[in-house]
Amino acid sequence: MQKDEIITLLTLVFMGLGFVSFLTGFIVLLTRVLGKGITKIANETQKVVQKGITEEIASIIGNASVLIESLNQLVTTSAGIGVFLMVLGVLLMGGSFALFLRF
Repeated sequence: MQKDEIITLLTLVFMGLGFVSFLTGFIVLLTRVLGKGITKIANETQKVVQKGITEEIASIIGNASVLIESLNQLVTTSAGIGVFLMVLGVLLMGGSFALFLRF
């Protein structure tokens, strides 16, 4: 194998890894952050909080606030993972393209 063939192969591998990483991050953002389950749980939690306020039940409100906090952390973590994978994919694709142009 010649030097040019190795660099081209390496560039294609990194481009493929970058694309897979970007696509995985995009899928994570779509399924986890915008998922139906999280919004349904958040809506049900709001209903529980409203019921707790009208019936003045402090324990229900306390538990619902813990649930809302947990949901917020779940969405933040999922969004962070998705964005990280997308940024990593863009960096890999950009680096492989720069490597290809340099040689």
